[in-house]
Amino acid sequence: MPIFDTQSRDQLRQMYINAWRKHRDGLPMEPLEAQIADVVALHPEYQAALEDPDKVLDRDYSPEGGQSNPFLHMGLHLAVRDQIGTDRPAGMRAAFEALAARLSSPHDAEHQIIERLAEALWEAQRAGRPPDEQAYLRRIRELAGLRIK
Repeated sequence: MPIFDTQSRDQLRQMYINAWRKHRDGLPMEPLEAQIADVVALHPEYQAALEDPDKVLDRDYSPEGGQSNPFLHMGLHLAVRDQIGTDRPAGMRAAFEALAARLSSPHDAEHQIIERLAEALWEAQRAGRPPDEQAYLRRIRELAGLRIK
């Protein structure tokens, strides 16, 4: 079972806070903490919030209020990186590499993929079914300019 399935919202948020603190302080980190710190390092707009836990641990982020949830955004980065690392769905790694080359930025490519992942998750939730991995992969392949199978 993935670690995130057994954690409360506050526990997950605390993981981000702790990982960033360890990174800043030059302390040893577990592999997952290092992955989290790497994502936080790419998002300076979230760093100050993680350095003031009292402001973020209990905060609700409302899209209706125009608020972006930094934990959701960074969690989607981690999910995409896991998909690339495991090549799931099959072909994800090649599509990512092509997209990153096309955009000249792995981080920008991750952001493009995150948008498609969020869309796939929203569609699946709305339909009450698992995400359609092949439709999701097709969207990413299209972004990357790859031929669709």
